[in-house]
Amino acid sequence: MDTQRVIIGLSGGVDSAVAAWLLREAGLEVHGAVLHLWQAQPALTSEDSITSAQEVAAALGISCRVLDLRARFHAEVVAPFVAAYAEGRTPNPCVVCNPGLKFAALREHADQLGAAWIATGHYARVEHPPGGPSRLLRALTRHNDQSYALYRLPQEILTRARFPLGELPDKALVRALAYEHGIPSAARSDSQDLCFMAGGDYRELLPPDALAPGPILDEAGEVLGEHQGLARYTVGQRGGLRIAAPHRLYVLRLDPERNALIVGPAERLLRTTCRLEAVTFCADAPPAPTFTADARIRYHAPLTPAEVTLTDATHATVAFAEPQRGIAPGQSVVFYAGEEVLGGGMIT
Repeated sequence: MDTQRVIIGLSGGVDSAVAAWLLREAGLEVHGAVLHLWQAQPALTSEDSITSAQEVAAALGISCRVLDLRARFHAEVVAPFVAAYAEGRTPNPCVVCNPGLKFAALREHADQLGAAWIATGHYARVEHPPGGPSRLLRALTRHNDQSYALYRLPQEILTRARFPLGELPDKALVRALAYEHGIPSAARSDSQDLCFMAGGDYRELLPPDALAPGPILDEAGEVLGEHQGLARYTVGQRGGLRIAAPHRLYVLRLDPERNALIVGPAERLLRTTCRLEAVTFCADAPPAPTFTADARIRYHAPLTPAEVTLTDATHATVAFAEPQRGIAPGQSVVFYAGEEVLGGGMIT
């Protein structure tokens, strides 16, 4: 492997473009790769991203190859996402896509080109201490930190990963660098939606029975109203219930077997424990069968101290020092030790 050669995933946006520029400025031989992913709408947005990425590569004087992952992306990311909603969960497709598809595809391409490194425009950091294992760290800019979405990356990826943007103090500097150095995507707006929906509604992908109306119940089983399909709701939601009640009601849980939405007062959302499945660790092994860490129950939730107990190799229970509100099956709990991401698992 050539240790001066790096493959970077180019999305067409400003983040990956500036990451590529930083790598080139560091003296590396940079090669771009665009991941052509499945889109729910006709591929105008996908084609636009590919064109933008190719323009960035041309401006930087680097190669750019399009990797057609549409069928694989639909099978490995979109179909499980749809199935999770149909089963009453609230999935986060990024935590599945990153290790299993995006970084895997970049690694495969890197192997073909003999490149030692793979890189993206994610806001995170990686340290490669002598003797390993490589460590995934939070980005310096906390507001843009994306380490939560990367917690499932294994050592075979982390040992080759580089995240140039994680070392920058804030995102404003990224766009300023793009303008200063004439990078074509400098003015391109950031994507805020599911990448495969292009601003559309994910409910368009769901089967009709996932959107079938059903009863809204309180915890005693009394019918309070009718919901418009379980997939339209998530734990902790208050709006859209259309119930006349003397106090505010929130979604406590979804019951797919009865096609029922269970609601109650805010204090009933509080939980001190949860169970996890599909638990993984960045070091490919847990720090101990039981350990303490700071935990994050969803992407932008605050960190809170917790005790994690493994019940087997891929399952765990988490006990939080403070009650957590709105723990939603399908989301991930991610464990941190200071700056370092230890791993995490999916809430059952």
